[in-house]
Amino acid sequence: MELQIITQDTGPSCTLVLSGEVDVYTSPRLKQELVDIVDSGCMNVVVDLEKLNFIDSSGLGVLVSGLRRVKERGGTLRLVCTKDSILKIFRITGLDKVFPLFGTVEEAREF
Repeated sequence: MELQIITQDTGPSCTLVLSGEVDVYTSPRLKQELVDIVDSGCMNVVVDLEKLNFIDSSGLGVLVSGLRRVKERGGTLRLVCTKDSILKIFRITGLDKVFPLFGTVEEAREF
């Protein structure tokens, strides 16, 4: 399955809406998208995982790298995820303690 990325720029926040799968084949696209929006000046990034069906370790690595990149510039990276299958991966890896997780994009933007 492919990865679709929709970027929504709403002023101080940028939202990436992901759908499909983030794996070893599609994670380079996600990485480039994160680099591009942070380099363009977006400091508060929200990544919406609600339509994501699968993420593997390469995808998690891209998110961690994106978090590091945005934090170096004084920004934030927040995730929107309520899907049990995706949340389980974050819990197993301990990344639920690293990333702020929210139930909706609106909650993530307001935090």
